[in-house]
Amino acid sequence: MEAQDGARVRNEDVPPQNQDLSFLLPSVTAFLSEYGWYVVFVCVGVYLLIQHLRKNRSTDSRSSPVSTTNQDPESVVRRQAALEASRRRMQEEQDARAAEFRERQQRLEEEKRRQKIEMWDSMKEGKSYKGKLQVADNTEEATSSSSLRPKTDKKPLRNSGYSPLSGDGGGTCSWRPGRRGPSAGG
Repeated sequence: MEAQDGARVRNEDVPPQNQDLSFLLPSVTAFLSEYGWYVVFVCVGVYLLIQHLRKNRSTDSRSSPVSTTNQDPESVVRRQAALEASRRRMQEEQDARAAEFRERQQRLEEEKRRQKIEMWDSMKEGKSYKGKLQVADNTEEATSSSSLRPKTDKKPLRNSGYSPLSGDGGGTCSWRPGRRGPSAGG
C-alpha cells in the first residue's frame, strides 16, 4: 500500500501540465529534415493522381448516360442509315478519283510508248534519236529559252592549269608529308 501511496504523492507533487502536441515537434522536424523532399514529391504525385482520376471519372460519367439510356430505335436506324450513306458517298468519290488517276496514267504510258516508237523509227532512218521531237520542241523552246539562257560571261572557278596533285596554286599554305623513319636519328 505504501507503493501506491508513494505514487500518489509523486503525482501530487508535480504540478499538472497542459497536454499539447509540443512533444511531437522535435520528432516531426527531424523526420521532415530527413525526408522532406520525399514527402513533397509524394504529395504532388497524390495530387496529380487525384486530378487524373477525377478527369477520367467525369469523362466516363458523360459517356455512360448516352450508352445506358434507352434510345429511340428509329433515331438509331436513321443515324446508321446516314452514316452508311456518307460512307457510300466518300467511297464513290474515291473511286472516281482512282478512275481519273488510272486514265491519266494510261495516257502518259501511251504517250511514252508513242515517243519510243517515233525514236525507233527515226533511228532506223538514220536520224538522231530525238529527230522530230526536237524539231517540235525547238519552236517552243526558242521563244522561252531566249529569256532563260544562262549567262556565259562568268569567270571560271580556277585557272585551266590547276592540278590538285601538283601542289602549286594553293597559295601560301601547303601540306608536306612528314619524314620517314625514326624521328631521333642515330
